[in-house]
Amino acid sequence: MVKRLVAVAVACAVIAGISVLAFAEPGVSSGEVRLTRQADGSMVLADRSSQAPVLDVYEDFDCPVCKKMHDTVDGTLQRLAREGKVKIVFHSVTVFGDEPMRSNSVRAAAAARCVPEENWLAFRDQLYAMQPAPHGVASGFTVEELTAAARKTGAAVDDCVTSQAYAQAHLEQTAKARIQGTPTVLLDGRMLGDEVFDPTALERAITGGDGVVV
Repeated sequence: MVKRLVAVAVACAVIAGISVLAFAEPGVSSGEVRLTRQADGSMVLADRSSQAPVLDVYEDFDCPVCKKMHDTVDGTLQRLAREGKVKIVFHSVTVFGDEPMRSNSVRAAAAARCVPEENWLAFRDQLYAMQPAPHGVASGFTVEELTAAARKTGAAVDDCVTSQAYAQAHLEQTAKARIQGTPTVLLDGRMLGDEVFDPTALERAITGGDGVVV
């Protein structure tokens, strides 16, 4: 069991070089913090008129380490974004090649593309809360579970989720991400390390501009 958990942590944490995706429509000022979906499916939580640093978060919804990060620092990140101190870009990716993890991940990410912007953060919370366990064994994120989760957030997107309309587009974007593992977190293009699991250290890195390069 210990060896398997170590293997999972390694599989979720290995990082390769990445090209940071730029915001769509650079220079557009909204004057407010809002969540918007970009053409590539990534979600941006930001006041685009601010000069705040950009935090790119690459996550796989079937990754236990991503769930740990979400459970530990997501509240801090959203608060900083809403205070205009950081611009967060959430990138949903699939890093697992083995089953059932790969299919779990694709179904969840494709479903997330169906959910409207106003419901997306709540749906993301639902996904991590219902992450299949034990990892590497459990098959989950069925289309029935995903449509029910979307409805809990107020989004009726049953047909889109059931048809997995965005599955192929999700895999195409994953291939462009050039990552080997998740979570991968970059602050203005610099890879962060263990501070992504420590709310205080992560806030210091963001607000002080001293992200740790690894």
